[in-house]
Amino acid sequence: MRHDKWHCPKCGHKDFETGEMRVSGGFWSRIFDVQNKRYFAVSCENCRYTEFYKGSASTVGNVFDFFTG
Repeated sequence: MRHDKWHCPKCGHKDFETGEMRVSGGFWSRIFDVQNKRYFAVSCENCRYTEFYKGSASTVGNVFDFFTG
């Protein structure tokens, strides 16, 4: 993807990819294999620098809305 509002802080490139990662939080969520923490990633397509954003379903909408206008 490309967006005029985003540029890589490392190399200045404007093309990026987005993704999502889920991880477990505490002791009980690990025992019951519950991934209750969500992180959203924006990665530069040139140098692969990645920024992670912690959030819920509404947060991902806000992050992606910022990048897509």
